[in-house]
Formats: sequence, structure tokens, C-alpha cells
Amino acid sequence: MNQQMIRRVIGIAILVTAIFYWPEIRGILPAIRPALSPSPLSTTSPQGTSLTPGNTTGYPLTIPEGTMLETFARDVAGARVMVFDTLGNLWVSQTSEGTISLVEIKNGQVMRQSIVFKNLRKPHGLAFDPDDPFVLYIAEEHRISQVRVYSEGQLEKIVDLPSGAGHFTRTIAFGPSATGQPERLYVSIGSSCNVCNETDNRRAKIFTMKKDGSDFKEYARGLRNSVFFTWHPATAELWATDNGRDNLGDNLPPDEINIIKQGKNYGWPICYGDNVHDTQFDKNTYIRNPCEEPTEIPAYINIPAHSAALGLAFVPSQGGWPSDWQNDLLVAYHGSWNRSVPTGYKIARFDLNRTGSVVLSSQDFISGWLAKSGGRVYGRPVGITPGPDGALYISDDKAGLVYRLRYVGP
Repeated sequence: MNQQMIRRVIGIAILVTAIFYWPEIRGILPAIRPALSPSPLSTTSPQGTSLTPGNTTGYPLTIPEGTMLETFARDVAGARVMVFDTLGNLWVSQTSEGTISLVEIKNGQVMRQSIVFKNLRKPHGLAFDPDDPFVLYIAEEHRISQVRVYSEGQLEKIVDLPSGAGHFTRTIAFGPSATGQPERLYVSIGSSCNVCNETDNRRAKIFTMKKDGSDFKEYARGLRNSVFFTWHPATAELWATDNGRDNLGDNLPPDEINIIKQGKNYGWPICYGDNVHDTQFDKNTYIRNPCEEPTEIPAYINIPAHSAALGLAFVPSQGGWPSDWQNDLLVAYHGSWNRSVPTGYKIARFDLNRTGSVVLSSQDFISGWLAKSGGRVYGRPVGITPGPDGALYISDDKAGLVYRLRYVGP
């Protein structure tokens, strides 16, 4: 038998074996597939042309000097939370659609996007297991599940969550590990109402648990709707947005940025902002003011009422960002629906010192999703996620887009 015939026989044998054992082979691919290193952020496009500052989205958005804003992924209806996996691909929850999509990336460009999980119940939070980067955790309104991606794996519930009336987004993330201790999973659960005394002890709080859902315990309370949270890169403190209640007029109460401390109470439903007593709701008489430290913790940053503060992120140290921007706080203002004059619809930057302990000033970072005249709304920013390339990725659940913002120099 000549060599050509031998190679042909071997090739047919391999093909038949692969077809016969494909389910088992596919199931172990994540364990044997090498992690791909994402392409470093470059000031040239894949075609080799230099990137220049500017807004190429087609929307009338104002962006920081020296940056380039582009539409990265389209047709991602209801895009909310975004996480990158170890292969450099992007997973996006589409809460209003009940789906989660995978955006596959090569050389900094979208090669393919597809819906991987469907028929979910208001999926929102996404997080990858820090010890097994192919295990994805998904938070729906009523539960947290885990699943092995790039396989035939099915969702496996690890814990039930309260559901029903009120706020339904459930955001999850793994926190930094304590010395000698494994990382724990955190989840935010909003209130069941605009303002009320909760009957379910799991509402309006942040909880923490082990990776299997056990040891589920309260971390902080009095948080009406902390839709997003993250950890400061230098201090490892937990920062969270919180949305204030309605029906106190256009300018009250403020939305909040809180630095969350274990065991602390952040005031809702009887306190808001800088420990202001909500006497319209709480008619009780007290010997002492119920809204003061150490009983209640005031907001770290007050944000204009009804801005609907959602995603927050710190400007990364990689990606070529100016040194005086790095570790500054970015917050997505999703925008008001209940104010006589709309507000929000932008991303703000809070100028912090290196440890985040002092807020020096705030300014618009990206604005223009709300037209200055006529009230037209082009989009509503939700999540802000630094990518492995150092760029900032921004989800927009109204336009159904994911944007990419890069610093390319003056």
C-alpha cells in the first residue's frame, strides 16, 4: 500500500472516530482548548490604517478629546451586562429578550455573534468562575445558575432568588479573595416596591455566597436598587450605584454611589442621600434621628435625581489612557422616565485621587444620547466594561448596540 493510500485510510478513520465520539469530544474541548491572548490595543485598524479620534457611531455624541467611539456590535436587543471570557470573546445579557448572546472576536473585530441561551427569565448578571474560566454564572430574576460554556452543558441552579413585583434585575460578580480564602459570589437584589417595608428579608440588599450557592448570607442592606457594582482596583472596596425612589418631585431623592461595607445599612426605605429622613414615607416618631451614622451610612456620591445610575467602572491602567484618568470612576446614567424635564442619558466621569478616597469633580464623559432640543432619545447607556485590550465597552439597551471607546491620542 503506497503512502498516499495509507494517509487516506488514516484520515477516514480519524473522521469516523470524531463523528462517533463528537458529543464527548465537544464536552471536553474547554478543558483542552488553549486560552487565546487578545490582540493588544493598537492605534491601527486591521487594515493597517491609523485610528484617529472621533465618533463614528452616526449618533450626535460628544466624547473626550483623544478618544475614538465606534459601534462594536449591532443587533444586540436589550443589551445589558457584558463579560469577557478567557478566549477574549464577549457575552451579553439581553434582559428584555430573555437571551444571552456570544460575540466572537478576532483581531479586535466581531467575527460572529449568536444567541447561546434563550427562553430565560429576565437574565441580567453574568460572571465567570475565577478558578474555572469556562464556567459561566447567570443570574435570572428568580435564580442563579451555572453552565460550562463551549459545550453541551445545561444550566444548573445553585440558589433561588426572590422574584415577583418590583425590581427584577439581579447582578452578580466574584469579589476579590480574602487572604487564603476562595473568591465569593455577590448578588444584588432590588426592592419589591417604590418605597415600603419589605416582607421578604432578601429584598433591597446585597448578598454573598460560596460558588455552589451555599453559605448564602447578607452583606449589606438598605439598598433600594443597586443594579450594578464593582471593586476599586487599588482599595478592593465594593462600589455600587443605587437608584432613589419616585414621587418626591423632579429633584429628590438623589441617586447614589455607595462604598459598600459589610454589615452596614444604607438607609432605604426611611433615609436617602446624605442621611435625609424620608418623612413623607416614615411617619414614626423617634427619640433620636434615625438617619445618622453609625446606624445609617450616607451616600458617598449624590447623583441628580432620576438619572437612573446603572453601570460603573474604573478607567483601566492599560489601553493608553491618560495617567490622570486612570482609576477615575465612570457611571452610566441610563436616563429618566419620570421627570418633567428628562435628565441623564450619558456617562459621567468622577475625578478621584489614586485611592478613590476624595471626589474632586465630575464631568460629562460621553453625552448626546438625549438631544438638546426636541427631547429625542438616541440610546440609553447601561453597562461599562473594560476589555482585555484596555478599551471600554458600553452596552445600550435602547439602540441594541455595544460601543467601544478607545484612547488613540490627540
